[in-house]
Amino acid sequence: QVHVVESGGGLVQPGVSLRLSCAATGDTMCISTMAWYRQAPGKERELVASVTSGGRTTYGDSVKDRFTISRDNAKNTLHLQMNSLKPEDTAVYYCNAEKQCNKADPRTENWGQGTQVTVSS
Repeated sequence: QVHVVESGGGLVQPGVSLRLSCAATGDTMCISTMAWYRQAPGKERELVASVTSGGRTTYGDSVKDRFTISRDNAKNTLHLQMNSLKPEDTAVYYCNAEKQCNKADPRTENWGQGTQVTVSS
């Protein structure tokens, strides 16, 4: 089983930066894609950014050019550097670690409990 824990959230003013971190522990063999999702009140959970084990990244349209995702495969850690934060970035941010040892195996999703990010003046 994979245990995922996020950290780094908080209350910040618009325009500032914040860095989120995520650590995956336990049975971390075969973790493939890691990603950040977020969910604002009354809205569905949405993809913020993802990165494959090979380093290929994907970003949501609303965060492109402001957020940067990075991971350390050896440590099974994931980070999200968030710059120029806006009030609409306010949400609970969740880390996801996808596990798949072989292409024929089903993918298993492992979620953290989330960390709150509030952007407000």
